[in-house]
Amino acid sequence: MRTSRVVSMDELRATLAATGATLRPDVPLAGLTTLRVGGPAPVATCPTTDALVATVRALDAARIPLLLIAGGSNLLIGDAGFDGVVVRVANDAVTLGADGVLAEAGADWDSVVARTVAAGLGGLECLSGIPGSAGATPVQNVGAYGVEVAQLLRRIRLLDRASGEIRWATPDELGFGYRTSVLKHSDAAVVLAVEFALDPSGASAPLRYRELAAALGAAEGESRPADQVRQVVLRLRAGKGMVLDPADHDTWSAGSFFTNPVVPHARVDAVLAAIRAHVGDITIPTYPAPDGVKFSAGWLIERAGFAKGYPGPDARARLSTKHTLALTNRGDATAAELIALARTVRAGVAERFGIRLEPEPVTVGITL
Repeated sequence: MRTSRVVSMDELRATLAATGATLRPDVPLAGLTTLRVGGPAPVATCPTTDALVATVRALDAARIPLLLIAGGSNLLIGDAGFDGVVVRVANDAVTLGADGVLAEAGADWDSVVARTVAAGLGGLECLSGIPGSAGATPVQNVGAYGVEVAQLLRRIRLLDRASGEIRWATPDELGFGYRTSVLKHSDAAVVLAVEFALDPSGASAPLRYRELAAALGAAEGESRPADQVRQVVLRLRAGKGMVLDPADHDTWSAGSFFTNPVVPHARVDAVLAAIRAHVGDITIPTYPAPDGVKFSAGWLIERAGFAKGYPGPDARARLSTKHTLALTNRGDATAAELIALARTVRAGVAERFGIRLEPEPVTVGITL
């Protein structure tokens, strides 16, 4: 690998051992992502925050490229792997408080949610079943069923890679938007821990998502006990193949591959006309957004002619058989095959409706 010309693997292993991390060479990265694709790279596993900080500092000092991976649920890594060192974020301590939770970056996200609900804390239940780590949730402002991380985040602990400073940052510093933040597509800082403010009464966040409210027999805006909402969310997600199950290839995905597009107000009428020209005068699901009108990516994909399971049972990369918004690995797909499928879907939607879909996962060594 290119980095071996800077330091040898033995030197690197010794350096990282002093930080508390362990280094393994040539690890297939497919095993560290929920899409289960990706070529090899050396992997340094960091079981504590101290080890994570020291490892990042050591690699930066040696000018060795690094890639942070925790749950690997929002990553599409190319078949050639990564030309550098993968830093596996494995610090996973979770501390519950009377009105919130503090989770280190490597903590499994759904386990964090489950613990808060079991402790009688409300707020995170709508984010149940989402794969990945706690530290990744603010990076892309994870959201589901009407709740976003930005609404509940109290503060975030960051390592500034340029200065070496470790500090707590507040939500207003993170530039949150729909499935994004200033941390996304940036390597300037490393998330070390996150803290959320929660409701000690155990009531859920107000139910803003129609499907969830209906499943709970509630009116939109009402609350229900957090544990009740969690169980329904898990059931709804499982029905769409959005809860990890090693035996179900519909869950070998990065979740929703495309974000729901927001169309500026000036273009909405033209887009609606283009859609109706293809599908007829039917109800088109839209939602208000700060900068325009949000359309359903999954609905657009289906109406553009891409059915569940597209392109068919013999393809190694297919749309989920449960949900058209998920691109899935049927067992031995390559990253190149998944990208080719994503390009086909995106081009079809753009051609029919004039809307360009944007990918939600972060790509490494491959581009859409």
